Amino acid sequence: METSKFDIADYLDSNEMIAEYLNEVLENGYDSEIITAIGNIAKAIGMTKIAEETGLSRPSLYKALSEGAKPQFSTIMKVLRAVGGQIQINPAHI
Repeated sequence: METSKFDIADYLDSNEMIAEYLNEVLENGYDSEIITAIGNIAKAIGMTKIAEETGLSRPSLYKALSEGAKPQFSTIMKVLRAVGGQIQINPAHI
């Protein structure tokens, strides 16, 4: 029996699922995990589409959203807008 590698992008098939996934990572993740999550979302939607909407090249997107990358904040914002997301700040409950 052959198995395939798990890829979260295969399961990010609705706006609700994408939002739930990203919110969970934002709440509990580190910077690198958040960047990887945004990359997974971009991959699920399609890097070509994201490249067209952001004005960035596909290779630049792959590089900026790869594990260990440190993209500029403007790049993150462009990708978030392209995937239909936004950042919202709520008071923390400490």
